[in-house]
Amino acid sequence: MGFSGISIWQLLIVLAIIVLLFGTKKLRGMGGDIGGAVKGFKKAMSDDQMSEKEKSEQIQQSEKNTADNLTDTEKNKDNNKV
Repeated sequence: MGFSGISIWQLLIVLAIIVLLFGTKKLRGMGGDIGGAVKGFKKAMSDDQMSEKEKSEQIQQSEKNTADNLTDTEKNKDNNKV
């Protein structure tokens, strides 16, 4: 293939050397650790997105409540004038 890429045979040789150096048991443990880290990262990202969504909903609710309170205050002023 030349300089442009790595052939499948080269990848297999590298994989075989890695298995010989670390052993399958250690590689399985490392794979589990990496999988756990990825799951934790995804969970943290989804929790962060949910908290942002909840914050925006709370802001919208508070703005609505503020507008309702202003309207009620104006009605009370009108009633007191009468």
